[in-house]
Amino acid sequence: MSEAVADGLMRREDGRVSCWWPGDDPFYQRYHDEEWGRPVGDDQRLFEKLCLEGFQSGLSWITILRKRENFRKAFAGFDIPTVAGFGEDDVERLLQDAGIVRHRGKITAAINNAQRALELQVEAGSLAAFIWQYEPAPETRPERIDHAAMRMLAKTPESTALSKALKKRGWRFVGPTTVYAFMQSMGLVNDHLEGCEWREPTEAARAAFKRPT
Repeated sequence: MSEAVADGLMRREDGRVSCWWPGDDPFYQRYHDEEWGRPVGDDQRLFEKLCLEGFQSGLSWITILRKRENFRKAFAGFDIPTVAGFGEDDVERLLQDAGIVRHRGKITAAINNAQRALELQVEAGSLAAFIWQYEPAPETRPERIDHAAMRMLAKTPESTALSKALKKRGWRFVGPTTVYAFMQSMGLVNDHLEGCEWREPTEAARAAFKRPT
């Protein structure tokens, strides 16, 4: 069993110190260690995460994470042009798929958002170029990312601005809290806590990342 070592930090059975939220679940720990906060500039991965964050609304992220491979199969790997072309037959197929979240509104939102993503690619050159415009400036970030700071970061001015920009272009299920969770996971911010062993490697990955333009 892991044990708390500081507010928001835990020491795992292997002795490593990490953010508290993966708990003792090895599957969740791998997501924290290998993915969360690492910068992403690939349109397909960004689109996938925006869709999955939309499906997560009202549910826990671990629930969606455990179904991610099922979602990928159901949504053609989240290939944007393919999902944009889904029709009513696909909606009915997805509503019968017990491996995903069977919510008509969220399913149709994903299809709609794929169509909107194609438009954004024309407008901005890529979905990534559009999204990364909303990366917060370093001076706007908390001086220290600790548990107290995280409790204040459910949404930010930048996530609110990106949410508004997406909604203006017809996207759905992209509220500011959903968008901030997306920004955390895709590396637009590094919210690994001070003292988490993955904070510095994540910051190094962000420093080396070439921002899409």
